[in-house]
Amino acid sequence: MSAVMITRKVRKWEKLPGKNTFCCDGRVMMARQKGVFYLTLFLIVGTCSLFFAFECPYLAVHLSPSVPVFAIVLFFFVIAMLLRTSFSDPGVLPRALPEEATFIEMEIEAANGNVPAGQRPPPRIRNVQINNQIVKLKYCYTCKIFRPPRASHCSICDNCVDRFDHHCPWVGNCVGKRNYRYFYMFTLSLSLLTIYIFTFDIVHVVMRSVDKGFLNTLKETPGTYPFRLWPQKQLLCG
Repeated sequence: MSAVMITRKVRKWEKLPGKNTFCCDGRVMMARQKGVFYLTLFLIVGTCSLFFAFECPYLAVHLSPSVPVFAIVLFFFVIAMLLRTSFSDPGVLPRALPEEATFIEMEIEAANGNVPAGQRPPPRIRNVQINNQIVKLKYCYTCKIFRPPRASHCSICDNCVDRFDHHCPWVGNCVGKRNYRYFYMFTLSLSLLTIYIFTFDIVHVVMRSVDKGFLNTLKETPGTYPFRLWPQKQLLCG
């Protein structure tokens, strides 16, 4: 019997020369420095867990059941937007193939001519017309391509990203054309969740203080632990 050799087709993400890591057959894309992302996830989950465990039961009974319901919905939306931002392709531009890079280098040398020794070569810029306007495309020496307008090379991920905004360590990924709307929704919903939890923490303390007093309420409520640390820091610093 003759053995049949089956060659597996190499996927594009497996050949990407950048500094990204991939999971789930290339469906999840992140930067290699993921420590701050795990810290972000821990802070969000930890803070909300304290709120759900200690404040929400009291508020649901004495104020309204809608308080924990809305908090849960907002919490899952924040987590969804965070994961969507972190695991999405931000808009990585493919690098030039070796044949394409050689051809582009030959074009640039032919356009610039011979540069005398000791002089810097002219900047590698290509002028293109977009909507009847001349736009200058800058050349990337790493990716060997002329970048589109508003694209930039991320030094951390080592990739050119279309409409590059910045590399955010808190989400563990670049923010660009394909995940900017998720990043915007994440920051907006996280701000709303923070204000929501802080507001109802104060409401919870005020409502309990009516019956048990302010100091006793702080002692019996683990969710307000940061408030109890503040006077101690003042005594130590004073």
